[in-house]
Amino acid sequence: MNHETADTVVSLDGIVSRAGERVIHENLELLVDRRQIVALVGDSGSGKTTLLRHMMGLTTPTAGRVSLFGRDLSELAPAARREHCRRLGVLFQGGALFSALSVFDNIAFPLRELRALDEDWIARLVMLKLAMVELEPEHGKLMPAQLSGGMVKRVALARALALEPELLLLDEPTAGLDPDRSRSFVRLVGQLQRELGLTVIMVTHDLDTLADLATHVAVLAGRRILTFGTMAEVMAQDHPFAEAFRGGGRRISARAGA
Repeated sequence: MNHETADTVVSLDGIVSRAGERVIHENLELLVDRRQIVALVGDSGSGKTTLLRHMMGLTTPTAGRVSLFGRDLSELAPAARREHCRRLGVLFQGGALFSALSVFDNIAFPLRELRALDEDWIARLVMLKLAMVELEPEHGKLMPAQLSGGMVKRVALARALALEPELLLLDEPTAGLDPDRSRSFVRLVGQLQRELGLTVIMVTHDLDTLADLATHVAVLAGRRILTFGTMAEVMAQDHPFAEAFRGGGRRISARAGA
């Protein structure tokens, strides 16, 4: 049983996940505390993104409890769950921008969904979010097809931060970026995390992202969290992930969590 505290932001307790007959997670436990930057690592197909989807409230585990900010999502009515989940922001792999909407309208989308702000306030907030991710006001007029890969990530991050979340979920945040743009984006995320006091959970295979950004690592293997701790604590242990990390290279081996 997890031992939550006042600082616990995410609690996964006894999680069982299935895809048909296949068991993805079995009695999985994880606690993430405020202001931690946790990297979820493991073999392809080990269920990292499935865990993110459980945290978003998009899917429900077969068994177990998913709690955000001390509230069990399964106990909330749909409207209350949607309201509760506004305290988290998500950056999807590839950005997942709406291709038919401009940069401005992509960032404005969650603000308009609130139905609580007039267009003048929405415009002010969109400009603020663009500045936060180091983009200029004129970038708001562009369409997603006109953006570089690095700009797509920044716009997606601005949209994820639109509602001023306390928890940020990142799915492969540097995938598809060259080394320079990857380092720049990691620097930006780290800066915003410190300034805004965010808790961050990310799925990544990139060793540089892991080393430069994560404060804690959760190694997912054998259907559960094999080990969880600070980078130093995880690296001190004898398991394939630590060996892969010490061996260098930009990406974690597909079998590093085995």
